[in-house]
Amino acid sequence: MIRYKPGAPRWATPGFLSRVPALAVPTAWGAVAVTYRMTCPLARDDALGARLVSSAVLCAVVTGLVMHARRRLLRELRRARRIADAAQSVLLRPPPSRVDGLAAAAVHLSADPGARIGGDLYEVVATEHGVRAVIGDVRGHGLGAVRAAAAVLGSFREAAHDEADLAGVLRRLDRAMARHLRERAHDEPDPDGAAGEEFVTVLLLEILPDGEVRALNCGHPWPHLLAGARAEPLARADPLPPLGPFPLPAELPAVPCGHLLPGDVLVLHTDGAEEARNTAGGFFPLRDVLDGAARDRPLTPQSVRRTVLSALLRHTTDPPTDDVALLILGNERPSARAPAQARETPRPARTDPPPAGHLRFPA
Repeated sequence: MIRYKPGAPRWATPGFLSRVPALAVPTAWGAVAVTYRMTCPLARDDALGARLVSSAVLCAVVTGLVMHARRRLLRELRRARRIADAAQSVLLRPPPSRVDGLAAAAVHLSADPGARIGGDLYEVVATEHGVRAVIGDVRGHGLGAVRAAAAVLGSFREAAHDEADLAGVLRRLDRAMARHLRERAHDEPDPDGAAGEEFVTVLLLEILPDGEVRALNCGHPWPHLLAGARAEPLARADPLPPLGPFPLPAELPAVPCGHLLPGDVLVLHTDGAEEARNTAGGFFPLRDVLDGAARDRPLTPQSVRRTVLSALLRHTTDPPTDDVALLILGNERPSARAPAQARETPRPARTDPPPAGHLRFPA
C-alpha cells in the first residue's frame, strides 16, 4: 500500500492521482484543438472553405468532450445506483423462503420512482421465543421516512431475539423511534413542526411452534388469514396509538389471534395496498382479491403474492401514490397440530367497513 506524507506535493496526493485518467481524454482533445490552431494553415485562413473546416474541427473537439463527460457521468450514476441498491437491500432485505417451518414471501412497491424503499418496513426472524414478524408504515415517504424505518427495523432485529415477550419488543421499538425524533429535531431545523408529527404504525406478530399467534397492533391494519377458501381479518381488537406522538400504556397484553394451522396463510400489509386507486378513483379491492387467492391450490405465500401483485398492477396503471408492502407467511410445519378448539374459535363476521384499528393518515 502506498503511503503519502502530509507535506507531500499536491500532485502526489491520492485524490490528484485518481483524477489523472479522467483528465487524459479532455487534455488530448484540448491538445488537438491547440495543435490545429498553431500548426494548420487553414486555421489562419479567412476563406469560407477554411472557416468551414475550422468549424468542423471545433465541433469535433466539443462533441468529443461532451461525449466523454456523458460517459463519465453515466458511469458515476451506475456506480451510485449500485451502492444505493446495496444499502437499500440491507435495510429492507427480502425474507428467506422458509423461517422455522413457515414459508415466507414479500413484495414492496415504492412511491418514489428513484428508490426501492420508502416508509414501509417489514421483517421476519426465527427466535428462541418463536417466529416474530413486524410490518410498519412511517407517515409520508422520502429520506425522512427511510431514516425512521431504519431506526425501527434496526431495533426490531435486536429486540426480537433479546426480549422474552412482545411487550418488551414493542417498548424497544418505541424507544428507538423516540431517539430518532430527538436526533432529527437536533440535526434538522424544523420551523414548521413537521418532525413532531412524524409517527409510525407497527404490527408485531409472534407465531409459536404449535401455530398459536399473538399480536400487538399500534394503529396498523390487521392482517388477513387465508383459511377455508376465504380471507378473514386476523382480529378486530382496538389498536394502540402509533409510535411517536403518544406514550405506550403501562400494560401491553398481547392479543391472542387463534392458531395458524398447516396450510393456512397470513397476509400482512400496509394501508397502501388498500388505498391504491385506479384511474376512476376506486380503491383496490384487497379483500376480494385475497378471497380469490384463498381458493387457489396449492395455497402458498408465493401464489398469494403473485395473485395480489398482478391484480394490483392491473388496478393501478400509474405508479402508486403511497408505498405498498406485503409480508406473507404460510404454515408448512407437517407435525404442527393446534388444539382441537383452535379451529372452532369463531371468526368475526365479514363486514364491508375496514377492520378496526386501521388508521388512515395523509402521505
